[in-house]
Amino acid sequence: MSSTGQELALFLVGTAFSIYITLLMLRFLLALVRADFYNPVSQTIVKLTNPVLVPLRRVIPPVGKTDTAAVLLMWVLQLLELWLKTLIVGQPIPVAALVVVSLFELAKLAIWVYIIALFVQAILSWVAPHGGHGNPVAAILYYLTEPLLRPIRRLLPDTGMMDFSPMAAMIGLYVLLILVNGLMRSVLGLL
Repeated sequence: MSSTGQELALFLVGTAFSIYITLLMLRFLLALVRADFYNPVSQTIVKLTNPVLVPLRRVIPPVGKTDTAAVLLMWVLQLLELWLKTLIVGQPIPVAALVVVSLFELAKLAIWVYIIALFVQAILSWVAPHGGHGNPVAAILYYLTEPLLRPIRRLLPDTGMMDFSPMAAMIGLYVLLILVNGLMRSVLGLL
């Protein structure tokens, strides 16, 4: 395959898998924080993920509050994406490395979902300063980020009009992302 063909194939595989894995991650996280599933954004995510998740749930039941079918599907799809990319570039990677990288990639995706959610929420607070009442995106972002921001708000001093908890959370998430990347490199070095 030509380098242009490889680049195109990598882009298409990466895009298709990333979109669906991100939808599954959003569904998993929204269920974890008990977001309003009647929200139009939630309903869209549910409708896009149900065709695969509903049959899978018949075989893989939830464990406690954890949607194990969604977690397993995300992991298998992430593993498949990485495997296809190694086939496209013609550089096979040991299965153990693929397993490790796929797990770390899912952890990084969860972190990125929160970073982006906090960023979009901050922008919405400037555009619609009263919390964007009635905006389904603002409501979903609140459900998603509030469990993360609440403990940070308790630690930070009350400054009045400015809420620095999203900034503190984003800094913490970036630090966590750096640590996850470092841990992934360390684990891969052991394989």
